[in-house]
Amino acid sequence: MKDTFPLKSEPLKGKYLLINAGPTRENIDPVRFISNHSTGKMGVAIANAAAAYGAHVTLVLGPVNQLTVSPAIEVIKVISAAEMAKECLSRFPECDIAILAAAVADYTPEKVADAKIKKSDDELVIKLIPTADIASEMGKIKKPDQLLVGFALETDNEIRNAAGKLQSKHLDLIILNSLRDEGAGFGYDTNRITMIDRNNNIDKFELKSKEEVALDILNKIVLLIQ
Repeated sequence: MKDTFPLKSEPLKGKYLLINAGPTRENIDPVRFISNHSTGKMGVAIANAAAAYGAHVTLVLGPVNQLTVSPAIEVIKVISAAEMAKECLSRFPECDIAILAAAVADYTPEKVADAKIKKSDDELVIKLIPTADIASEMGKIKKPDQLLVGFALETDNEIRNAAGKLQSKHLDLIILNSLRDEGAGFGYDTNRITMIDRNNNIDKFELKSKEEVALDILNKIVLLIQ
């Protein structure tokens, strides 16, 4: 596979890409929340590269530190998993390609306290309920001419688990990250991915900058839509 397409060719010109990125925050009370270590770097890199490839891009972005986003990109800022789901699902029917790079919380507190929970010597039990599975919901309504791309961050049985998600969520492509790979995962400027497509083709890549990884992902997408 080529590392890049010449940017002047704009291989995604005329395509509408919906991308989500970053973490979500699930409030416990007005002070505390549940979240994860996602920085949004990978999703933002994909969005920037897609804009450079000529696509119209909407980026639904969770709470992240300052990142450089192309001014050509429409950015929708959200906080919670529910907000992420609402913004993504409302826009999905109009897009050509959706790339789900966000680390959306799987669970959220059933009840959010109105005031700060005071510390005591008693145990504190917080009941968590599942959040909407954005990829699964999109997979259920995906049209034949739409392309749906998901991410899988795994710690064991990586290929098997990622391939299972590809099938169960009706994805066209899944990007696998492993926390076992040094220099990959949350917080790094580099990543090492494996891509599995709808035809069970597996492409493994070496450790690269997230900007280079973004190009690898988009190049694969261009091949799938040809």
